[in-house]
This record gives sequence, C-alpha cells and structure tokens, in this order.
Amino acid sequence: MSQAPSTLEPLPHLNKGQNITFKSLMIMGYLEGTSFLLLLCIAMPLKYMMGIPEAVRYVGMAHGALFIAYIVILIYAAAKIKMPVWAIPAGVLGSFLPFGPFIFDYVLKKHLRKTETIKV
Repeated sequence: MSQAPSTLEPLPHLNKGQNITFKSLMIMGYLEGTSFLLLLCIAMPLKYMMGIPEAVRYVGMAHGALFIAYIVILIYAAAKIKMPVWAIPAGVLGSFLPFGPFIFDYVLKKHLRKTETIKV
C-alpha cells in the first residue's frame, strides 16, 4: 500500500536552496491563510456580535503583516524556483479568498510534481 507524500516533503528535482524557498512559501501560505480564517471566523464575529473590537485590531494587524510577508516570499520564490507564469497571480488571488492559500499550495505542488515526472 503506497502512502501519500508529506506536505513538507522536498521535491526531488529542486536543489536544496529551492526546496528551502518552497518550504518557506508553503509555511507562510499556511500562516497567512490561517490568520485570514481567524480574522473572518473569530475576530469579526467577536467585534460585530459581542462588541469586542480588540480582536479585529490585533488579529488584523498580524494578518496584514503575514499578508505582506507572503506576497514578498511568493515573488522571491517565483523567481528562484522558476514557477509557471500563472503562479504569482494565482497566489495573490488566493490570498484574498478564504482557504485560497491552501488551495494554491495544493495546485502548485501538483503542478511541480507533474513537471518533475515529465522532465525525468
């Protein structure tokens, strides 16, 4: 029985530096996506249903910083890994949608693994 590959498993056709960059992009995408979900599902209901605006202030600031870091790492990773042309617009669009960074990560890994098998 075969096992599904780990989400943080390195891609064999990338060198060590590219794998570190790709792993950084994945981790930052997970952090940014999680902060967005926390903002939408916890902080905003606390503000608008219970009158606690502090939750949006702090989670919103953290999400803003993570969003900027995600975009910077996405652009750096696109140049270093030589991602497809659609990767940067898709990554940016995904960061504006709930669960978007998680879906983008899945699609990008699937594409990179497919291109790995074609090159071999």
